[in-house]
Order: sequence, then structure tokens, then C-alpha cells
Amino acid sequence: MRAAVLHETGQDKLDVLDDVEAVGFGPGKARIRVRATGLCHSDVSAMNGVLPQPAPFVPGHEGAGEILEVGDGVANVKPGDRVLVCWLPACGQCPACRRGQTQLCLAGFMNAGTPNFRRSGDSSDLFGFAGTGTFAEEIVVDASCAVPIPDDVPFDIAALIGCGVTTGLGAAINTAEVAPGSSVAVIGCGGVGVSAIQGARIKGAAEIVAVDPVASRREAALRFGATQAVGPDELSDARQRVTEGEGFDYVFEVVGKSATTRTAYEMTRRGGTLCVVGAGAMDDQVQFNMFELFFDEKRILPSLYGGGDVLRSYERAIALWRAGRVDLEGMITHRVRLTEINEALEQMRSGVALRTCIEI
Repeated sequence: MRAAVLHETGQDKLDVLDDVEAVGFGPGKARIRVRATGLCHSDVSAMNGVLPQPAPFVPGHEGAGEILEVGDGVANVKPGDRVLVCWLPACGQCPACRRGQTQLCLAGFMNAGTPNFRRSGDSSDLFGFAGTGTFAEEIVVDASCAVPIPDDVPFDIAALIGCGVTTGLGAAINTAEVAPGSSVAVIGCGGVGVSAIQGARIKGAAEIVAVDPVASRREAALRFGATQAVGPDELSDARQRVTEGEGFDYVFEVVGKSATTRTAYEMTRRGGTLCVVGAGAMDDQVQFNMFELFFDEKRILPSLYGGGDVLRSYERAIALWRAGRVDLEGMITHRVRLTEINEALEQMRSGVALRTCIEI
């Protein structure tokens, strides 16, 4: 089958090969024919080494498709079922799951170090990003990674719900619990950022300021519910206009950089909430002094995968989409085939694409 492969960490282009096969099928597993996958910035971060991922590997973790076959003991899905791919499934048994913090379950990460693919020509192993690797025509995953979706949910919409939409909506709804009438700033307005904007709008925020250096993303943010959209150098002025200089009630950092996290902290009012959503590098340190942490009493809340039960979050996203409360179709600004993946990567790096759907 075909799959897009990164041979070495740090390379900026993928090699679309046709001699790749998905491996590991057996009891408790499901084989999925991938139909659509989103290009998420986390894929790029894994490619350039910001996020840890063994190489060579097949990127992609935001996908949807059809079940081809299931192994012994699998009861949650059957051949022919339409599913989205959950890259961080909950085991239901670990301490985090028993506490109800299923998004902190580490069971899914245990598969990240096991090869998901093999090249048939030389039998060399390939990993799948986050234990999945949806930039391929087929994948083999634990059955818990395959979540059934209703027939009225298109594959491209389901793929977005599998990561970016759930992460952004959940940051506003689950983690920050944005209050009605509040002021919000969202720094970074890609797919996750505009989902956070939509989540803040749903929660009743009165003012939502979108911050991004790319003009097209700022324009898109206004369509998704932002009341203002500014460049990074205009953020201080926006704080003055919207909050009379006090600072925003909630600031979402959706970039994953120490510099933007520090800016987000400074833009948050005393007693307000900084929600860190961006996935950054382990060696990128952000600094706070002990006095400001004590005196300003700002809450710093990281949000992993939407900060809540992902299966419930999927259901909520679908319900909001059906009701017309969130716009998911509008998030897909580009559609490409797998063979055009490198062009899509360039669009993402340049900030042109909000979310790219790869049709496989």
C-alpha cells in the first residue's frame, strides 16, 4: 500500500512509498482503511523533532475510515464500521482513568515505541506517529483506538474531531470553563486555535480577541466567532481597548512556544486564567518569578487533548456540529491527495492553510 514516510528526524519532506504494509494485526487489534486524515501541526513538530517520535515513521494521527477486519476478542467494532482514530485511548483501569481523567491515560503511549509498518522490499520497520500513522492507506491499531461514528458524519469531519477540534473545544469548555460575559484572547489561530475560539463563543464569552501573525488566519478567526483579530504587535493595544488595561479573563496559548506563553501570561489579568494548549519542546523553558506567581494569583492550566473524557468530547462535538453551533466544514481550507502531501506541508508552514484534509 501507499504511505508517506519520514526517513530521518529533521527532514522537511515526506517520501510517498508504495511498498509499505501495516503490521501487528492480531487479538485485540483492528485494521482500518483510512479515508481521510487531517494535517495537524503536531505532525510537523514530530517531523522536526520538537515532539519525541522514533524514526523512520509515518506521520498522521487525525484520521477516519472503515474497519476492514478485527482480531479475536474485539467487541466494540466490526468490519464495515465507520470509525475515527483516537490516538490517545483510555484503558479504563489505570489510576488516571479511575479518577475520571482519561485524557491522562498513558496506555496509548505504550504503543508508540512499537513499529506499526514495514517496508515489504527490505523488511525494515517503520513507526506510526503517536502509535497510529494515518498518512497511510491502512493502519493496524488497538481496537480501543477505533471509535465508531454515525453514518451522517463525513470522514473529513470525523478526522478533525479526532484531534484538533476536540483539543480546542475542550480547552475552552473543559479545562478553562470560560464564563459567560468574559473576555478571551486566543494566541495562535490554526485549526486548534479556531476551535478554542468556537468553544469560547459557545460558553458565552463577550469578547474574543484572535491573535496571529498571518492575515488570512486572522480573517478566518472572525468567521469562527472572534470579535476582533490582531497581529502579535497589536495585542497590547487590544488589551487596553477591551479590558482597559487590566488583562483578559482567559488567554489561550495555542502555539507551543515559551515566548508566546510568557506573552499570554502577561496578557492575563490578575486572578485570570492562562490555558496552555500548544504542544512544545522539552528543552524550551518558560520562566516566571516566584513573586508574580504568588501576588498575581493567575491560574496556569495546561490542557491535553481537550482536558476531558475524549469519547464524551467526540459525542459533544458531533452534537454541536449537527446543531450548527460549530463550523467544522469551514475549517478545511485545502484538500489534497496523499501524493500532494509535501505541497500541503508547505501550505501549513507558510500559514496559508487553516486545516488540510488529505483524502486517501
